[in-house]
Amino acid sequence: MTLPARTLTILVFVALGLDVVVLIFLALASRRRPREPAEPVGLDPVVRGLFEDHASSIQRLEHAVRVLNGTDKRQEALIHGAVRRVGLLRYDAFEDVGGRLSFSCALLDDRGTGVVLTSINGRQDTRVYAKPISEGASTYNLSQEEEEAIKQALAEPREAVKAR
Repeated sequence: MTLPARTLTILVFVALGLDVVVLIFLALASRRRPREPAEPVGLDPVVRGLFEDHASSIQRLEHAVRVLNGTDKRQEALIHGAVRRVGLLRYDAFEDVGGRLSFSCALLDDRGTGVVLTSINGRQDTRVYAKPISEGASTYNLSQEEEEAIKQALAEPREAVKAR
């Protein structure tokens, strides 16, 4: 069974809170019974069992939090490398071909690394080009449309729905 990190954090704090309550109870109980200074402090077997159970629970929770932290770090790295920024520009590549069937599409991650795809649609044929992009730039010559698609992809995200 896997629990979310927030739930595990709450469980840790509840366990620590219960430990504090037990310690306060023990401190108050020991004040009521005067002890000789040379007598060692002993724990009731039930209280000792409670402490041992809480200690093992806390160890299991700490282990679960460490595992979740590692999983979170791996997922964060994967997310940063995923395509999260897209820019699309449709246009007429030739005056005699209408319908804005040509396009340049930039598919980039958060660091501006990815690919720009361009499809040039003519009367007789269609050509497709793919150029690698690293940090918003390419070692290949880019057309104005490709540069615009990259610029769109790297721009701040727009709201999908505007509030009225």
